[in-house]
Amino acid sequence: MRAAKILAGCTYGPETVKTIGKAFDDAWANMAEHFAGDAKRAEAARERLAHAVLIAAKEDSWDSESIKSMALQIMALSYRGSWLDPGNKFPTEFPPS
Repeated sequence: MRAAKILAGCTYGPETVKTIGKAFDDAWANMAEHFAGDAKRAEAARERLAHAVLIAAKEDSWDSESIKSMALQIMALSYRGSWLDPGNKFPTEFPPS
């Protein structure tokens, strides 16, 4: 998967990489249903999510929930009107976890 390669290529320390991985997994669990049945869109979304998680992370990030939340906001803003969100079905707000 290309998303895994994107995350594996980051230059953060091992604990931060664990935190980033958890944030990615949790964020994907939150949004995966929107891409069910369309492998091409799902893979593109996972790649974008990997980039969004890395944008949201900092070297000293220990809170996966805050990274996840920011990454989901980045995703929502980038998806509105894109080919990955036909009909604007991707939510723009997410309930707190």
